Amino acid sequence: MRRRLEGLRRSLASAIVLLMIAVQSLLPSGLAQALRKAPLSDEKVALAWRLAVGPAVDHASRVTLKDGVLTVSVSRHEWQREIRRSSALIRSRLDAFLGEGAVRSVKVSMRDRA
Repeated sequence: MRRRLEGLRRSLASAIVLLMIAVQSLLPSGLAQALRKAPLSDEKVALAWRLAVGPAVDHASRVTLKDGVLTVSVSRHEWQREIRRSSALIRSRLDAFLGEGAVRSVKVSMRDRA
């Protein structure tokens, strides 16, 4: 009986994980579709950036998009290195939210500490 209960618990935990993965994959795709339809604005770029990189990177950076160049300014060299290293992945995520080709390149720079 105990083994059966443990097996049921594992099955339930696996089902919950699979359900969470399915929900997480549906929400971004629906949100991405809605975002792509909205006009390009600073707010849309900021939201797409936050969704693409997560709250920690978003908090540590500022972004602007002009003529297909996403300019990212950061205050720490560690963030600069990580964003540069992940720029291909970030661009592919931004393509999903902003539309393919909206971001043609990513420029990462240090901002003055004030």
